[in-house]
Amino acid sequence: MSAAEGPRADAGRPGRRSLQPSGLMDLLGVAAVLLDAEGRIVLWSPQAEDLYGYTSEEALGQHAAPLLVHEQHRDLVIKKFAEVMETGQSWAGAFPVRHKDGTSRLVELRNMRLLDDRGDFYALGLATDSPTLREVEWDVALSTRLISQSPIGVAILDTDLRYVAVNAALERMHGKPAKDHLGRHYREIMTATKFEVPEAGMRQVLTTGVPMVDQATIVGHSPADLDEHAWSVSLYRLEDTQGRVLGVAEVVVDVTDRYQAATEAAEARRRLALIADGTARIGTTLEVAQTARELAEVVVPELADVVAVDVLDSILDEHRPAPADGPALFRALALKSAYPTEAVQAADPPGQIAAYAADRVATETVRTGRPLLIAHADDNDLARIARDDHAATLLARAGVHSYMSVPLTARGHILGFLGLMRTRNPVSFAEDDLALAGELASRAAVCIDNARSHQSVRNAAETLQRSLLPSHPQHLPGLQIASRYRPAQATYEIGGDWYDVLPLDGDKTALVVGDVMGSGIDAAATMGRLRTATSAFADLDLAPDQVLQHLDKITSGLEHYIATCIFAVYDPRRAECHIANAGHLPPALVRSGNRPELIDLPTGTPLGVGGVPFETTTFEIGFGDQLVLYTDGLVETRHHPIDERLETLLHLLDVTGPSTGPSTDPSLEETCDRLLRELRRPDDPDDVALLVCRTQPFTLDSQPPQR
Repeated sequence: MSAAEGPRADAGRPGRRSLQPSGLMDLLGVAAVLLDAEGRIVLWSPQAEDLYGYTSEEALGQHAAPLLVHEQHRDLVIKKFAEVMETGQSWAGAFPVRHKDGTSRLVELRNMRLLDDRGDFYALGLATDSPTLREVEWDVALSTRLISQSPIGVAILDTDLRYVAVNAALERMHGKPAKDHLGRHYREIMTATKFEVPEAGMRQVLTTGVPMVDQATIVGHSPADLDEHAWSVSLYRLEDTQGRVLGVAEVVVDVTDRYQAATEAAEARRRLALIADGTARIGTTLEVAQTARELAEVVVPELADVVAVDVLDSILDEHRPAPADGPALFRALALKSAYPTEAVQAADPPGQIAAYAADRVATETVRTGRPLLIAHADDNDLARIARDDHAATLLARAGVHSYMSVPLTARGHILGFLGLMRTRNPVSFAEDDLALAGELASRAAVCIDNARSHQSVRNAAETLQRSLLPSHPQHLPGLQIASRYRPAQATYEIGGDWYDVLPLDGDKTALVVGDVMGSGIDAAATMGRLRTATSAFADLDLAPDQVLQHLDKITSGLEHYIATCIFAVYDPRRAECHIANAGHLPPALVRSGNRPELIDLPTGTPLGVGGVPFETTTFEIGFGDQLVLYTDGLVETRHHPIDERLETLLHLLDVTGPSTGPSTDPSLEETCDRLLRELRRPDDPDDVALLVCRTQPFTLDSQPPQR
């Protein structure tokens, strides 16, 4: 280090450390020899014995020249000795001396004249091994140049962690000259809380002696510029040749490039992970609102503190075209926040339709199809982001400081926009964030468009199917009826389940439940054709097995479709039920006072198989008895055996079934609701048709006219 960097912090302040002997003198082994005016040896140090090989007994009283100098050098030595004694001018240099063993040894000499209190002169010779001295010199020179000229910051601190020396590089890093460091404690210079870690590391290194290499990385701003830097700190304990602890060396390396590269790599991995997460989590259903919620859950809190997903109302309502100019109508689909904030109150709640003026960011995004990044949002920006002045005030109070609006674009059509805000996260959105949001929005938009298209088709099929289902006749002889139809969830297409209640001559009633295998509009249309045919054949007063036989022939001609069906005829005059089965699950019978049971029927083959006859079964059914017909969507699941589910059905009917008359609660409507609530799951993939009938008292005089 330079002279300015080198003074000890405790110079001029006597103390315990200043009184400690230096190991450097021991390393050099400086020998002292005193000669009188005649050149005789009068003092001989122990180091001289090590250097020259003579003991004090052998050396004292001897003339130095014959003892220590080879013959060819004696005249020169005697001449130099005389000059020193006469003039008092010191002499120094490297000189070969004779060792006791006869060999020559190059030593570094310092000769000077001394005067005692009686006026007598003496010559003092100080010597050390020249190769050892040169080695120390090289080490010092190399260390000094490396430290002073190195771009690496170096500081030496004593055992109390006070600066002893700093190099020029560290001066620049700290923005303080060396003189302002010396004698001051480490934390007096490095006052920030983050420097508690290096301070603790220094104390640990002083105690253990184990170096800490690259154990702490400090990130901050250098006084020399406003750019962010990263510095790696390494610590080493300093000891002298005798093992005494002198202090600690701090080595500070600017690793900004490495830190930025690592940070960018970590950010790239995070973005890829977020895209992968979005790919896996977005679009798990064919339901528009659920897809929007999935997008919001992926984005928060990884990318934004608050996110809103809105679509143009015209996208979901095809009968309401989007205006070419003026306000844009949006329907909110999803809203999510990482924590409670007033920014949520400023956004539109899911399901609400809101109009945004033409100058708003949302409207600009969907009209231009271009994403918009507002890295640092001021009051004017918040006014353009919010739908009105009150919402802008809420955004300001919530601390919204950065915003992105990204269009939801699929197959060339703009569906809506994704709005992202940062409030608590202090880092502003950047171009990389906009690109990532655009990637996620693009994936979600395709899923939303798929869900929208599927929903449109599904709505058409459901409308068709519901239009084909019957309404109950107001009066049925000796019979009460309740029914339900539940379409499959949005993830799946509409099926071909149906039920029918047909008044017949002779006060009879036909009860039908069927299921066309397949899904979609074609299945619903096939169901409509079979229902029409069933009604026609029922009017012919045919037996149930004959009705199924005719339906089987019709179904065989309907391309690849097959269907299952239960056809039953209730005769209140005879208190009998005639029933035939075409591959359908057995109905349940609940007799008053008895446990519910499944009716034992010949299974039969599904309609459309052809060539297999059907069979009619007749059984008595008394007053207050219940007959439950249903399609397989009520009881079949992927997770339970069918026998277990049928047993559950009987158990529910046992709990809810009447024990006395038709007025006994629960009603048939309550029975239907309970069966659907207990047996159906939200994600069940099949339609359900359910028909529950209860017999009641019948007299010929009380019956209304037949159709």
